[in-house]
Amino acid sequence: MANPTAAMLVIGDEILSGRTQDANTHHLAGELSRTGINLCEVRVVGDDARAIGEAARALSSAYSHVFTSGGIGPTHDDITADAIAAAFGVAIAVREDARALLAARYDALGVELNEARLRMARIPEGAELIDNPVSAAPGFSLGNVHVMAGVPQVFRAMLAGLLPRLNAGHAPLSDSLRVDLPEGDIAGPLAVIAREFPGVSIGSYPFFEDGSYGAHIVVRAPDGAMLEAAMARLRAAFGGTP
Repeated sequence: MANPTAAMLVIGDEILSGRTQDANTHHLAGELSRTGINLCEVRVVGDDARAIGEAARALSSAYSHVFTSGGIGPTHDDITADAIAAAFGVAIAVREDARALLAARYDALGVELNEARLRMARIPEGAELIDNPVSAAPGFSLGNVHVMAGVPQVFRAMLAGLLPRLNAGHAPLSDSLRVDLPEGDIAGPLAVIAREFPGVSIGSYPFFEDGSYGAHIVVRAPDGAMLEAAMARLRAAFGGTP
């Protein structure tokens, strides 16, 4: 059976302006790879409800899972929850279980649960909460769309709790070979080898070091026998080092 598929939807004007560097996609990609869920697409949209909704609907229909980051805080530009609710035609309101989580957190801190903070308890109807062990304000899953915070520490904590709930696949095995030749010299033979192993992913990632070009050839395969066969063929063709 094929692995589940996924897309990432990164939300925020600060990402598109260059003010903030997205770290969540890199983390998600690694975690999904280890889980056996294939990350197939990443989109970045600004703080625009229509853009968020259109992207979420399109990705939801194309992939097994959609993971979003950003836009679920207490400020006026945190519009992701409303945009997702509108995109899928459901109501949104303060939900008691989410409010209780925030109340317990802010009571412990001696901080008022004011109107702005209460916005983080607004959850689309029918959604399942995603736990936030860092700052209590939950994310949520609405169908196959999983809505999480943009702050990397919080995103990572939410994802760690979410992934065990999802149907996973089989994580591929991988190995790599360093070849101290420019890609132009290895491209032809590498294409031949790739055709010889249709069930194996073979990627070339160039580097420039000490005035010379080279490439790391990365191989991903569904089982050990296929991986070793492909690696043996590459070593025979190029030599190289692990």
